[in-house]
Amino acid sequence: MLDRWKDMCMETSSERSFVRRLPIFYGWIIVAAGTAGLVMTQPGQSPVLSIFTDAFIEDLNISRSLTSSLFMVGTVVAGLSLSFWGERIDRHGPRRMVGVITALVGLSCFFMAVVQNGVMLGIAYVLLRMLGASALMLVSNTVINQWWVARRGRMAGLSGIIFSLVGMGVFTNVVHWLLKRYTWRTTYGILGAMELLVMLPLGVLLFRDRPEDHGLLPDGADLPAQVQVSGEDSVGGWTRGEAIRTPAFWTAAVSLSATSALVTGLYFHMVSIFKSQGLSGEAAAATYLPISIVSALVTLGSGYLIERVPVGKLIAVGLVALAVALGLAQSLTAVPLAIVYSLALGASNGISGTVSSVVWADYFGREHLGSIAGLGAALSRVASALGPLPLALAFDSSGTYAGILRIEALIPLALAAVNLVVKPPQALPELMTEKQPGAACP
Repeated sequence: MLDRWKDMCMETSSERSFVRRLPIFYGWIIVAAGTAGLVMTQPGQSPVLSIFTDAFIEDLNISRSLTSSLFMVGTVVAGLSLSFWGERIDRHGPRRMVGVITALVGLSCFFMAVVQNGVMLGIAYVLLRMLGASALMLVSNTVINQWWVARRGRMAGLSGIIFSLVGMGVFTNVVHWLLKRYTWRTTYGILGAMELLVMLPLGVLLFRDRPEDHGLLPDGADLPAQVQVSGEDSVGGWTRGEAIRTPAFWTAAVSLSATSALVTGLYFHMVSIFKSQGLSGEAAAATYLPISIVSALVTLGSGYLIERVPVGKLIAVGLVALAVALGLAQSLTAVPLAIVYSLALGASNGISGTVSSVVWADYFGREHLGSIAGLGAALSRVASALGPLPLALAFDSSGTYAGILRIEALIPLALAAVNLVVKPPQALPELMTEKQPGAACP
């Protein structure tokens, strides 16, 4: 299958000429196409899946704990597969892989539409979490990072703000609207059609692997002197084995993984958390818009800051915001508290989204970016699988989320302190010309 895609996506001299002759740097097209890929990961993301949770429980006649357990198993399997997808992206390139991955995401949505029992739901969770929330997001982030170095943070911020507004804000509300007018099966069928008819041709037509393949340089640099000042003079970087021996890798990986687990738990049980404290499911769905707006604004700001301040400090700020959200989730007794909760959660999402998009490329370079980012994403996905289950078990046994949320709020506070003392990795010799994390861009 990959060989067939390789033949279809093989760069020709006319394609290379087309990329170079555009009046704008093709990296801007890459940002647009990569961001579209991020938006189209939503059918496998927690916010969208959470909208269907109660429908799954009622229609399939299964418990909330079983649904959470199936989600956990699906996410663990998906996480363990990410190193595989990262290696494939390194080997075959983002353009070839986006076609394969997007086609499989569309088919996975169709499979979700015909689920009949818990076993099939578990399989659907595996497919959507592995291909949608994980592999498609990985290839979309990777292609953007390949085309931008000195301005990588700002491109992540720009991409993130669109992802937050369109993916989190618009997409989730569209799904909620569809679900109120059609069955959940029809809704997932529509999502599958969107993947195959929109994202599949878009990715294959617009994705390109690296600027060097087209006689270009990252960030649109066109003079040799610019390479030495603002970008890489070659596609170099740490290997995955070298990266995992650094404290910085594990500090960032554990922090992002904990954030993923805790946020996933909140999203997965969002409606139930609100209802348990007297608020409606509509109020829970309404929080997605302020969350997305705040996330978008914070993403844009953090994309600018990540080029100028140490990554660890930004991670710490995001973790503190998450602790505030977890604390407020215990006392959502009125709409104003729900609004403050959504603001804190949106701020945490914005920072973690920017950091997870650029930290591995900034720390360890581009050559083995797929495999390193794939490992980081795998750890986050496995951790996110654990997020919903503690909340489900606590609620099933006690009828409240308050106690478990108090405990969870302590985790990001502890990790924030660690991030303030761990330093970024020292650059390898071949990366000395590349922008270091936290350095200002010219």
